[in-house]
This record gives sequence, C-alpha cells and structure tokens, in this order.
Amino acid sequence: MTLNANIQKEPRHFLPESFTVTDWASLEPYFLQLVQQPIESVSALTDWLKKLSELEAVVSEDACWRQIKMTCNTEDPELEASFNYFCMEIQPRIQPIADQLNRMLIDCPFTAQLDADTYYTYLRSVKKSITLFREANIPLQAELSVLQQQYAVIAGKMTVEVNGKEYTLQQAAAFLESHNRSLREEVYRKIQDRRLQDKDALQELYSSLVSKRQQVAANADFDNYRDYKFVELGRFDYTKDDCFQFHEAVKLHVMPLINSIYRKKRMKLGLAELRPWDIEAEPAGIAPLRPFSGAEELYEKSVQCFEKVHPYFANCLRKMKELNHFDLESRKGKAPGGYNCPLAESGAPFIFMNAAGQMSDVTTMLHEGGHAIHSFLTHELALQAFKEYPMEIAEVASMAMELISMQHWEVFFDNPQELKRAKEHQLERTITIFPWIAIIDKFQHWVYEYPNHTIEERTSRWMEIVQEFSSPELDVSGLEAFRAISWQRQLHLFEVPFYYIEYGIAQLGAIGLWMQYQQNPTAALEHYIQALSMGGTKTLPELYKAAGLSFDLSPEYIKTLMEFAASEMEKL
Repeated sequence: MTLNANIQKEPRHFLPESFTVTDWASLEPYFLQLVQQPIESVSALTDWLKKLSELEAVVSEDACWRQIKMTCNTEDPELEASFNYFCMEIQPRIQPIADQLNRMLIDCPFTAQLDADTYYTYLRSVKKSITLFREANIPLQAELSVLQQQYAVIAGKMTVEVNGKEYTLQQAAAFLESHNRSLREEVYRKIQDRRLQDKDALQELYSSLVSKRQQVAANADFDNYRDYKFVELGRFDYTKDDCFQFHEAVKLHVMPLINSIYRKKRMKLGLAELRPWDIEAEPAGIAPLRPFSGAEELYEKSVQCFEKVHPYFANCLRKMKELNHFDLESRKGKAPGGYNCPLAESGAPFIFMNAAGQMSDVTTMLHEGGHAIHSFLTHELALQAFKEYPMEIAEVASMAMELISMQHWEVFFDNPQELKRAKEHQLERTITIFPWIAIIDKFQHWVYEYPNHTIEERTSRWMEIVQEFSSPELDVSGLEAFRAISWQRQLHLFEVPFYYIEYGIAQLGAIGLWMQYQQNPTAALEHYIQALSMGGTKTLPELYKAAGLSFDLSPEYIKTLMEFAASEMEKL
C-alpha cells in the first residue's frame, strides 16, 4: 500500500464546506434529509451511507475540538460551557434520530447485498447500538458526559509547593528521581497529601457516576453496568471470565518478575527496604535521565526516532506539527493525563500530554504517536464507521511503538549507559503496569456488580484487591491512608469506565510484535501497518492475526511472553 502522511481534510459533498456546528436547529435538517431519503437500490444505499458518514465526521470533529480546548485550559469557563452545551443540548438530540437511522439501515432490503467482508463488523455494531438504545437514557448519558469531566476540573487544580515553587503533580513527580531520599519522600508525601484534600469530592463524584451508570444499565434491561458496558464497548470476542483469567495469570506469571525487579532495585540503591518513593531513583552519582528539555525538543527527537523506525511515521508527526496539533507541556489549569484525539474530518489527530522532562514523557509521546499513526492509516477508509477500531488493537498500535522504537532511542540518549538505563526503565514499566491494570479492572467488576455499596465497603474491597497484587519486596507500611484512595488517580474510572483491561490485552500484543521485530523488523512493520490500516473492518482476532499475533489471554500464553520479556531484561 502507498503511504502518504500529507493527508487532507475530507471534502464535503453533503454539508456545505462553510457549515459549522452551532446548535441543533442548524444541524437537524441534515439528519432529517437522511431520514427522508428514499433508498431504492444498493448504489442508493452506499450513497446514503457516505452522506451519513460525512455528517458523523463533522459532528465528531466538532465534539473533539470542544473537549481538546477544555482539557488544554480547564480554568476557562467559556470552554467548559461550550463542551457542556454539546453534551446537554446537541448530543441528546442526535441520539434518537441516530437510532432511527440505524434501524433504517438494518431494515433496508438492500443491506443484505452489501459486501459481507467489508460491512460485517459495522453492521454488527449497528445492531448492538439498536439493542442498547433507550429514550430514557438520553438525559442520563448527557448528564454523565458533563459529570465525567468534573474529574479533570478537580485534578487540574492540584498543585504542590517544593522548595518554594509551585508545581503540578506531574511536574513534581520529577523530584521522585532525586538522589536525595529525604526530598523524594517529602515530595511523595506532598503529592499524596494533596490528593487526600480532594478525596471526599472524588468519592462523591464517583458515587454519583456509579449510580447514574447503574440506572443506564437498568433502563436497558441489564442486571448491572458491567454487563451493559461490555456490550456497548463491542466486546464480542472475549468475556468477563477471560478478564478474570487475565487477573489470575498476572498473579501467577507477572508478580514473580516484579518481585525480582524490586529486589534488584533495592540492592542497587543499597537500601534495607524499598519504599514507593524509591522506585524511580538511581544510586548516588547517577544523574536522573533527562532525555529532552522542553516540548519542542521532545517533538524534534520523537520525529528523529520515528524516522529511523519508518519514515512515514515521522511524516505523520510533521503533518500534525504543521497543523499545530500538539499540546505537550504540563502547566497549571491543564487537565491531567495524555491522549491522542482522532479528528474525523481533518485526518491528522491531536496529541495532548503533560511533559515535565522525564523518561516517562518520552514513552508517553511515542505511545500517543503510535495512536496518531493509527489515525493516519485509517483516514482513507470509505466510511467514518470503518475507522472506529477496537481499543484492544488501538493500544497495540501505541504500546508496540514504545517497544519497537527502543532500538532507536540513541536520539534521546547519546550516552550508552543512559541508553541502557532507559531501555531497562521501559521494560520494567512494560512489566510493572500489568498488576495495576489487573487491580483497576478487578475493582471495576466489583464496583458495578455491587453498585449500592458504601464508601467504606468500596475502600475495604479496594484495599483487598491491592493487597492481592502487592509485592513483598515493596515496603508500604504507614501509607494506608494514601493507598486507600490510590484508585482516584486513575482517570479511566471516572471518564471512560471499563476501558483499562485493553491496556493489558494490548501489552501482550505489543510484546508479541516486539518479538517479531527482533527477528525480522521489515516483516514486523508490514504486519503492524497492515493490521492498523484495516481500522474496524475486521474482528479483533482477525486484526491480531493480520498483525501476526494470537488473540490469547490464557496463562500459558502470558507465561511465554513474560519469559521473553525477562530474557530481554537479562541481556541489558
């Protein structure tokens, strides 16, 4: 396939080029045209689908820009109001008519004549949406869209003072790499104390979200929100039992590796006990990794790194830069976290993150860059719906890029010892994330199986789950108050419920692709590009197969991948 990163904004054939989304009154006529358009042949149906796709792209991009602008500046009330207006006044009016259009598509006699290979996953998803749609859920879902963003507003205000200067929590985390153990502990405790200040507000927010989500599930005739959400997320290819199997596999085959990592870290630092504020530290005399200085250098070095992996990947970042589609540095008033936001019409997505000069910022940039490449590779697909790929393959795109790009990290580190340390850091991070994924996922299953739980019960169950995946090599004594609310730092729980096991599934895929890359880089990149280019037009097992991977959550398969990761760490 021809790879061209110089993608252009999709030309409009249905809506005027000058049209912008302002209110429902201006948008509604285009939806009504589709409702009223006669469909009397297969070609008329494909024309109707193209118009629907264009309309969906225009609405999607408008919603995305409202969210991007708000997260870039959570302190601007106008930006928050604009986002809330879309959630409360526009999106709720789209939902009933979108359901009507879905039913038109499924009931159309010509739908059966569409190419089964191309349209199977799309039609499967449409049928799922029809199954879930309930008028009673429209106002609830609008309220949830607004309520979920309160997490970013609360977290965006969190700062601490270190040495007389104010820092965001992301910026302050850089002090956890200091040689001064007392300073590390001081900053660690300041960060946790700052989180404790808002713990009640976040408990109340979460309780409200859980209650409303449970009502959404009940309205759609589900026993609990977990079962509803599995259907809504399109988890056609695995079940809750597969998730439970994954949790157990992490305990069996990942925790021993983590115990080893922590033991080596403690010995390297010459400590009697390893504490949470020691995990990112290096022995005295070894400076913390500083792979870049400032957002511009992070961008430039990322482009150089991608150029060495595949020139097309670098060109994707260059195109985004040309369009000013980056906001990389941490600052007060900016929402926490990082994301790549696909822009349906523009094609070139937007990367948002909170860089503070640390090694973890490099992996975040490369991770989101992998997502960005996925957006570029699917831009040419005929319909907007074809570009809506499963999250389990989306995260392979990002996590595999972290691992594959390691071979070219000399652009960030010209010192061989620092390069070695950076790779060690990445592999440790690749492995140590698994228990946290299992903890967050297992916690969510419990939360929504027992939606009427009290805050005390929630805290108790959280601590039990954390203990299941705790390493005896890490001393956490005396930190119970912090640990009891540590779930509150995971924005997914508030903003995108149940979207987290995908990281674990995809990390397995990423390690598998990295294994391929070690053996044959050219073939591995061909598999990567081929799988991502399919968007959402194939099932999850088919997408994994195109990437040369097995879609397998069994303990045996996870054991094989962990053994490979351990052997690669030994080489370093």
